[in-house]
Amino acid sequence: MLELKKRIKKIRKELNNLDLVLPGSITVQWYSCKKKGCKCMDKENPVKHGPYYQLSYTIDGKSSTMLIKDKDLVKAKKAIKNYRRFRELNKELLQSYISLIREEGFPKDI
Repeated sequence: MLELKKRIKKIRKELNNLDLVLPGSITVQWYSCKKKGCKCMDKENPVKHGPYYQLSYTIDGKSSTMLIKDKDLVKAKKAIKNYRRFRELNKELLQSYISLIREEGFPKDI
């Protein structure tokens, strides 16, 4: 019981200390602008525009995307990693709460 309370406090502290979190994944995109005379439309050796980095994510069942600037790519990848940790910690926190409630009922303090 005391161990569970300590674990809960530790998880909550780690959740509180997480930096920026972002769900989803990043893909690299290339495209053709279709403008006449552009290098992307060359018949012999087309060169597409890019790379562009795109974050794809789903929240509340709604999917969306956003472009990530080159200068922000490292931060975005770290935020996605933080989101994975956020989910793990939330799962562990819920399991700990359930175990605690099963052992002693609803606690007065944590």
